Amino acid sequence: MSNNNECAAGTLGAAVLINGVKYALSNNHVFARENAAAIGEPIVQPGRYDNKPKCANKVATDQIGTLAGFEPIVFSAGANNVIDAAVAIATTDLTCSTTAAFYGSPSATTDTASLGLAVQKVGRTSGLTTGTIVGINATVTVGYPNGSARFVSQMVTSSRFSRAGDSGSLIVTNDGTNRPVGLLFAGSSDGTTIGNPIGPVLARFGAGICSL
Repeated sequence: MSNNNECAAGTLGAAVLINGVKYALSNNHVFARENAAAIGEPIVQPGRYDNKPKCANKVATDQIGTLAGFEPIVFSAGANNVIDAAVAIATTDLTCSTTAAFYGSPSATTDTASLGLAVQKVGRTSGLTTGTIVGINATVTVGYPNGSARFVSQMVTSSRFSRAGDSGSLIVTNDGTNRPVGLLFAGSSDGTTIGNPIGPVLARFGAGICSL
């Protein structure tokens, strides 16, 4: 999925509830075009990169929501970011269990990342993958098309956890409880993944995970 005003593709991480209304949760760079979007821009599924022909505009049939809010990414030298996140209010029926075919519904109860924690995610490109948390409270510099941004208090997973296009995936525990711990937003060539802690993501929008 993506913002319809660019040819891109990312992942819908989860349905969330804000004041009892369903929203889709993903990244700023998936929904909000790295701060360039205006509230109300259409969000489509699939993202235009995945259309045939590639980048075709099919908003009339593919729109699932409109951009409702995002945390700006600060690219200034010395600035610290914590989350790359955005929400879109659903304009079509959005299920609380976007991952039901893979691991079931995410829990409404969140968890905090810890070293060695077994985790899993479902992404647009690599599907269901599993791994462990190998770093917490990490400071990383992430390169975007618009520049580099420093993020603090991040979690780091083991390798082969994600690929390009998985941005926006919800990272949950892999112990049968499916407790959300993070929001995937960046990774390296070997699939090592960086995730925002889920607590600040949900707090930013006054949201809770929608769970069956």
